[in-house]
Amino acid sequence: MALLIKHVLFGGICYSVELLFSSWVVEVTDGSKSDDDSHAFLILSREDSTMILQTGQEIMELENSGFNTISPTIFAGNLGNNKYILQVSPSEVRLLQGAEEIHKVELEAGTQVKHCSIADPYTLLLTETGELVMLELREESSGSEVKLSLLHPNIDQSSKSSSICTYKDLSGMFTSKLEMEEVTKTSESKTPKSSFLDTGNFSFNQSTVDDEDELLYGDSTGDIFGDTTKTEEEKEMPSSESATKKVEPTFWAIVGKENGKLEIYSMPEFKLSYCVRDFPVGNKVLTDNTTDLGQSRTGMEKSHSDLPVVKELMIVGMGYKQTRPYIMAIVGDELYIYEAFPYNGAPELDTSHLKLRYHRVSHGLLIRERKQGMTKKKGEDDEEEKEQGKYLTQFTDVSGYNGVFVSGPCPYWLIMTTRGSLRCHPMSIDGWITCFAPFHNVNCPKGFLYFNRQDELRISVLPTHLSYDAPWPVRKVPLRCTPHYIQYHQETKIYAVVTSTSELCNKICRIRDDEKEYEHIERDDRYIYPTLEKYSMQLFSPVSWEVIPNTKIETDEWETIICLGIVYLTSQGTISGLHGYLAFGTNYSYGEEVASRGRMFLYDIIEVVPEPGKPLTKNKLKMIYDKEQKGPVTAVASVDGDLVAAIGQKIYIFQLKDDDLSAVAFIDTNVYIHSIQVIHNILLVADIIKSVCVLRYQSDMKVLSIVSRDIKPMEVFGIEFLVDNTQLGFVVADKLKNLMIFTYSPEARESHGGQRLVRKADINIGSNMNTMFRLRCKITDPSTSKRASGVVEKKHVTFIASLDGSIGYVLPIKEAVYRRLLMLQNSLNINLQHIAGLNPKAFRSYKQSHKTLSNPQKCILDGELVWNFLNLSVNERNEINKKLGTTTDQLLDDLTEIDRITAHF
Repeated sequence: MALLIKHVLFGGICYSVELLFSSWVVEVTDGSKSDDDSHAFLILSREDSTMILQTGQEIMELENSGFNTISPTIFAGNLGNNKYILQVSPSEVRLLQGAEEIHKVELEAGTQVKHCSIADPYTLLLTETGELVMLELREESSGSEVKLSLLHPNIDQSSKSSSICTYKDLSGMFTSKLEMEEVTKTSESKTPKSSFLDTGNFSFNQSTVDDEDELLYGDSTGDIFGDTTKTEEEKEMPSSESATKKVEPTFWAIVGKENGKLEIYSMPEFKLSYCVRDFPVGNKVLTDNTTDLGQSRTGMEKSHSDLPVVKELMIVGMGYKQTRPYIMAIVGDELYIYEAFPYNGAPELDTSHLKLRYHRVSHGLLIRERKQGMTKKKGEDDEEEKEQGKYLTQFTDVSGYNGVFVSGPCPYWLIMTTRGSLRCHPMSIDGWITCFAPFHNVNCPKGFLYFNRQDELRISVLPTHLSYDAPWPVRKVPLRCTPHYIQYHQETKIYAVVTSTSELCNKICRIRDDEKEYEHIERDDRYIYPTLEKYSMQLFSPVSWEVIPNTKIETDEWETIICLGIVYLTSQGTISGLHGYLAFGTNYSYGEEVASRGRMFLYDIIEVVPEPGKPLTKNKLKMIYDKEQKGPVTAVASVDGDLVAAIGQKIYIFQLKDDDLSAVAFIDTNVYIHSIQVIHNILLVADIIKSVCVLRYQSDMKVLSIVSRDIKPMEVFGIEFLVDNTQLGFVVADKLKNLMIFTYSPEARESHGGQRLVRKADINIGSNMNTMFRLRCKITDPSTSKRASGVVEKKHVTFIASLDGSIGYVLPIKEAVYRRLLMLQNSLNINLQHIAGLNPKAFRSYKQSHKTLSNPQKCILDGELVWNFLNLSVNERNEINKKLGTTTDQLLDDLTEIDRITAHF
């Protein structure tokens, strides 16, 4: 099975149009005329007016309606189970049924609404002066009269309210009852064994579980996990009593104050049930500080001006049946995420207060705008700063997924499925997104729409062939065989994949006088025959990931494909003078008694007239070269238009002429060359036991010579170049999970005049890295239209992939940035509480199989440790900044620049 992964989400665009002066957009459902949940109206708010669009087969402007179109729209949504539409303007609120107005609420003179939140049937408004206004939908049983009742909540006004949010709790976690009493009553009515089984997330049927063996290994006569006909979603769900019992919904209002307090009120009586002090600080755990409200805090009030501003606040239920409440907040230019958990350990609190706490979720997202290291394009004027409207938008059933979309300079999707893991996926393909809304229409089912910074409206859908319940969006392509190598042919946009299948082998091959003789072995039925891998190479189309017909090349028995590559050889039929060919090498594995030999294949992927009704048949394979070599062909590459191949213990340079390969140069090597990387005329060669060496090919004189090498034995797993402007390094990964960077420094004394490579940096990754590739750093940033500076354009990022499925990268950085982040790393190493008390410094240190006369060079930062700076509170950051002599903005700018220039996927 092949896995296709990509970090950045690409929405399939159904429609795109440019609209001027649009600030933000919402969608509403007309539940009075349609039984489905299709969105009937599209409301676009401008600075001084509102545009109403009616959606259906076509999207057209609605001329005459009960909507307010002469002023901007602050908020629009549905009430009464999607039966009614609520439109909130700065000075009035309208209730509509379809396009007809049924009720209108005029606010007091001088009152301007700046924010609104809905939890059906309650609506909470926040005015410019920081006052709260609550509206409740009241509908008579006969349905003859529907109106909005207005209420001014009586809450503490000592500090101005800056943000609000309403929440309908379906988890049962927002309660003031002590859970310990219920657990005690339940445990007394059950045996100790059943109490143990029912306390966790899963409960088992005790009638089918008789002993520990059946609990661990299952019962052959029955399924202890329940009915096997359940859907996949039901199988993933907890089956405890707490998950199955009916929970009555409760309504809550969350209010953020300018003095840093976060208050939770019960609705509609607006009784204070929870209070968090200094919320913008970003502590790891949010606790109830209601008992401290009466204390004098004159000294603390002075420090509130130094706290970051809470721009937006949201509490949302995620996961299965929205049973996991999360608090999300935009504080300054960062995103805070807190998850609620029950807590009964505060008996000093009033019994009416909520028995829960919040812990901060580590996500590592950088949503701030990148400011440093950017240059303005030629002829480009200074871009007008636009105020971001709404950052956090909750969505439901967008291609079957629920979650929150984070708008702004670097947009993100926050998704949680029934499995319970919070997934964060960036969507930087269209740059800065100013507003977002889910959109369900006959032409765009379960899609979404958004505005970018160019005032372009995009109506899109999420690709359904990808699974987003993973760290990266992934698509699984079933191959029904084992993949070994994959290469991309850029000219035809086709993938070449080497696969193998296992077959039973009942014969032995013997070679006598260069002739093969097969001896068949017959055994009884109880004998288990060994398996033999049958290798083949075939082409795949990246459009549908189907096999291209008639492109499969099968090898002989006992022949193994051990290398695959796309080589660019000299050709007179292209403008560049180079043409991409598909090359792979094999080895005949007959046993230890027979000398190893192999074959080298060279194919050209050509375009032909496709067969009728078969568009994939437009590509064919044309064989250019197929000959047996004197040894196994273990690595292939290309340099200066010629083919490089490692055959046995030699490296040959072949020249393609008249559809034939002729050797023009060679050099002796060590034991077994398994990887060759080329840049210009420099070859980096990896030996399986004798470390690495650097070769140079002079095409004018057809000379292949050695430049430098590492003389110490090393079992190399992967190699690649590290490019930093005019500096060139060699990245090497070994068997002991070390990652090292070598350089060619002939002026250094330890290089012995350049004969030996100098190790400049090393770190232990903790995984065996066998694959590497490099790309030029990303020169554009989604948060701005400016390009990166010239230094970034000449810098490459080297990506590494390991055998355990992890992916990382190595990036060269400036000396000043390295010094700052090194001090930060040392400070975090001392001050942070690490997992299980383990020391990151010891874990990342260079590992050796035996003692050598050399010291670790380090000089590589631990990005995973440095990124923990984002999870620190404001007070912890300030303490570190005082020690380092820098600022939080400077460190965040450094991390943001690293994150942006490496965001290729």
